[in-house]
Amino acid sequence: MRQEQVMRALFVHGMGRTPLSGLPLLWQLRRGGMQTGTFGYSVALETFAGIEERLVSRISAVAVEGSYVVIGHSLGGVLLRAALDSLPPGIRPPQHIFLLASPLRPSRLAQKLGANPVYRMLAGDCGQLLGSTGRMEGIGPMAVPTTAIVGSRGLPWPTDLFAGEANDGVVSVVEASAEWINDRVLVDCVHTLLPSSRRVGEIILERLAHGAFQAE
Repeated sequence: MRQEQVMRALFVHGMGRTPLSGLPLLWQLRRGGMQTGTFGYSVALETFAGIEERLVSRISAVAVEGSYVVIGHSLGGVLLRAALDSLPPGIRPPQHIFLLASPLRPSRLAQKLGANPVYRMLAGDCGQLLGSTGRMEGIGPMAVPTTAIVGSRGLPWPTDLFAGEANDGVVSVVEASAEWINDRVLVDCVHTLLPSSRRVGEIILERLAHGAFQAE
């Protein structure tokens, strides 16, 4: 009898966070029968390209073990899309990508803060990439099923930042949307707490229950 395959999930945190931010979500996924792992980085110490190169290696190692999905919160989703675009030939892609409030176009907040010296020091090259039209447009759409989970509980930022658009206090729903994504779910949550939201874990498990757990 063929042994049932266990799905793996790799979580990549957002800017200014650590892998610990994903612990509530990963605990929920493990209870759902998955194996989980994390990838960490520092925007203050590494360039986007340097992080991407390490992430390509990590994804390649996960892919060798069998079927997997990837989950990226905010900048983590941008890094995942760039790394998946750079996977070496022959490396199996993930069965599903989950983007948690990950901008798919230039971030207005990053553009607003881009010239601030404190932001430049703390956010580094990654912070500049998030506000760059050219660099963000250089990270293309994904060819595998992708679900965008976006927070809609805004914070009292200046009214001119999102111009009345639904947002999570950091990323607007529009910034986390694209024509190539046909599965978008809004969650009543602020940006930082999305990886801690039980509803986010439920959405991921619901999507995977419709086929991603099937062994190849």
